[in-house]
Amino acid sequence: MVAWFSAKAKKLASNKKGELNMSISRREIMKMGLAAGTALSIPSILRAQAAPAAKTVHMVISGDLSVFDPILTTTNPTAYHSLAIYDTLFSLDSKGIPQPQMVGNWGLSDDKKTYTFELRDGLSFHDGSPVTAADCVASIRRWVQVHPGGQLLIERATDISKKDDKTFTITLKEPLGVLIDILATTTSPLLFIMRENDANRPATEQVTSSIGSGPFKFNQALAKPGASFTYDKNENYVPRNEPADGYAGGKVVNVDRVIWDNIADQQTALAALQGGEIDFVEAPPPDLFPVIESDPNLELQVLNKSGDVYFLRLNFLQKPFDNVKARQAMLHLIDQEAFLQVMAPDPQYARTVTSLFGNTTPYSNDENTGWFKNGGDPEKAKQLFNEAGYAGEKVVILQATNIQKFNDAALLVASALQKIGINAELAPSDWGGIGKRRTNKGPVEEGGWSIFISNWPDQEIGDPLISSFALANGEKAWYGWPQSDEYEALRATWADAGSLEERQALARKMQGIWWDFVGAVLLGETISPTAHRKALTDLLEVPLMCMWNMQKVSG
Repeated sequence: MVAWFSAKAKKLASNKKGELNMSISRREIMKMGLAAGTALSIPSILRAQAAPAAKTVHMVISGDLSVFDPILTTTNPTAYHSLAIYDTLFSLDSKGIPQPQMVGNWGLSDDKKTYTFELRDGLSFHDGSPVTAADCVASIRRWVQVHPGGQLLIERATDISKKDDKTFTITLKEPLGVLIDILATTTSPLLFIMRENDANRPATEQVTSSIGSGPFKFNQALAKPGASFTYDKNENYVPRNEPADGYAGGKVVNVDRVIWDNIADQQTALAALQGGEIDFVEAPPPDLFPVIESDPNLELQVLNKSGDVYFLRLNFLQKPFDNVKARQAMLHLIDQEAFLQVMAPDPQYARTVTSLFGNTTPYSNDENTGWFKNGGDPEKAKQLFNEAGYAGEKVVILQATNIQKFNDAALLVASALQKIGINAELAPSDWGGIGKRRTNKGPVEEGGWSIFISNWPDQEIGDPLISSFALANGEKAWYGWPQSDEYEALRATWADAGSLEERQALARKMQGIWWDFVGAVLLGETISPTAHRKALTDLLEVPLMCMWNMQKVSG
């Protein structure tokens, strides 16, 4: 799985020997301190509880859940929440092939312009009402407003309507061979089916209920924002008969309850994991991997095997990054190896990335990547800022203090900018706060922003039909709102490319333009193992965490 990192590990060890020694020293100090203080570090609120029931799973999720409507945000906690309580028409299996989920049967007309879908039996919402075709139509119509694949679908569609309570159709102006792939997307926002009354809201207006038809129910009565969220098994959910496979197959729930405990301090979270108060930690800090590996009751497990690409998103609408040369300056400023050394000190879990299409997709390429240089090029960056007419404008970097990799990367970005004379300032908050603030298109003086840090699964970043990251259609694009008409014209032809070779050639052209206007700035790619007690088994190895299928052994 990680063999492709070995050459990178040797190079990094050679080039960064002094830094590695310092990092190892810090890790050893943390390891000794944690081992000595574990018993005392378990949160008092958890110690005071009785031992959790065998069928209750406690999890610590990276980031916090502050937006419950999956159409309004692409943050992972909202996606995890939505995967638990909602269901989808189609899902991707472990090979990336779409499989029916809520759909029982579907067909395509001879002219390949009309798709007919029939819902399977046994579908009902948590309030007891049946799932109908009208719910599906309303959910699709809301979703297409924000998802790039959905936007393509609605451009090609002449009608999306119900035929009867269980059947609906999508009629197209012209064939769209990737339509089922679009409906099955696992790139946020996913096409979750909501009740018609909820889905009839505009895509910009938040749905206030959390009632879906999925395998878990959100326990509103036990919700404690900032402390914990509780999900109960949906006893009325009827899973498909097929075994779980990726996101597809039967969503069988083998536990009675899942509780997300908000423990921001990583050392405290790991102490709780060692003490059996927590069963799962999504993103343990790399410095603590040796502690986890040495504990006979704990296990590191990679669920997202393709890895995550970390990047800076720049605000195209406001100074200084409304100027292309200021954006190009950021390409030259970033030293990916320095960022990876902080975000993933163990080199087997890290590597550089220069392609818009990631490292592991068929479309990864090296077009227009001459800006990449080991160590970066601060002098070139300074020159480009001067050419952009930079006049001391404040550069506000959103800093997610409760996600270590994002937090550390923000600190490095601020330091690198300040070293070349840029007026950079950190704006610290939790991830939920950043999820809200990054929607602000105004100047920094009015609560806006200049840079935020995020990540995207490598296997999904390389699909311009479904990845919001890959849009460049201005104010309709994902946060940062990049715009390039030339790039978008090429992206529009992707769905009609007839072969892998044609798409690969198209990918090179698109990437060449992307690095000219700088749709984002890459920081590197990491593979991030989760940590869990060995008593928690059968976790699905998918990029977005799913809570069905897992089992907890008693005792």
